[in-house]
Amino acid sequence: MSRQSVQAPKSVVMIRPHHFTPNPMTASDNAFQSNDEKRSAAAIASRAFDEVTRMAEGLADAGVTVHVFEDKTVTTPDSVFPNNWFSTHSGGHVAIYPMYSANRQNERRSDVIEMLKSEYRVQDVIDYSGLEKDNVYLEGTGAMVLDHIGRVAYAARSNRTNEVALERFCTHFNFEPMVFDAVDRSGKPIYHTNVLMCIGTDFALLGTQMIPDLRRRQEIVARLEETGRKVIELSIGQIESFTGNAIELEGREGRVVVLSARAHAALDQNQIKIIEQSAQLLPFDVSTIELAGGSVRCMLAGIHLSRRTALTEHLLFAAK
Repeated sequence: MSRQSVQAPKSVVMIRPHHFTPNPMTASDNAFQSNDEKRSAAAIASRAFDEVTRMAEGLADAGVTVHVFEDKTVTTPDSVFPNNWFSTHSGGHVAIYPMYSANRQNERRSDVIEMLKSEYRVQDVIDYSGLEKDNVYLEGTGAMVLDHIGRVAYAARSNRTNEVALERFCTHFNFEPMVFDAVDRSGKPIYHTNVLMCIGTDFALLGTQMIPDLRRRQEIVARLEETGRKVIELSIGQIESFTGNAIELEGREGRVVVLSARAHAALDQNQIKIIEQSAQLLPFDVSTIELAGGSVRCMLAGIHLSRRTALTEHLLFAAK
């Protein structure tokens, strides 16, 4: 169906939480968060655990290598979203990021980094987390949506995206920063760029209506189209259903676009047709996880590194 692409990693890291709950420390600037008053905290945590498990198994069935790490603590409610605290890059590079909320700073795990060094070829690890002491934040591939082909880092301004940190990252990792403002229905800044934007190999999903500056909106669309991509414009309602929070991965039979069942249901037939020209849609029910204001993209930290030894088969890897 599709050629291999540097945009679509073959492997991912997932964190399986044992005590999941929406994070009260992030609710003030994350309008996508919600509460479920009908279920107990234990029921919500159990359901979230099951959603991560089913998604990891489904990805492995599709031929994606999945490294699952357990989080048994009660101090890191957003640990299910590892893409915010680290990212990996071709050439053997890893970045560790400064996090806005104090309890999210505890999500960083040395065992994840050590696994990457053991299983993949890692040349260096650049740690930006010290910027937290200066109240400077850049929450990984939540704050940035990276075009690995065009080498552009798209970033919406927010509490979680500091332009100084962004410039530093782009200098180290050879990306061009493209910063813009994006707001929700009430005019509130979008907390993470990856809820309104997804970049695949041959297409891009973009909540254009949420970028109020028309000129900047046109510049972003033009820049994406320069790479040969078809830009699929998403409505505000689709963004609110997490349709922009998707990720393209490389599976056994070609590329897959992983997104939530809610996001998939919000796509119209023409949008589906465009995506399926280059990748298979792979939806998962993560409705409980979505209470925390993030969805499938946030749950997956893509691994853009070379393996040390080739896998003979794709297996769900559960880290002890």
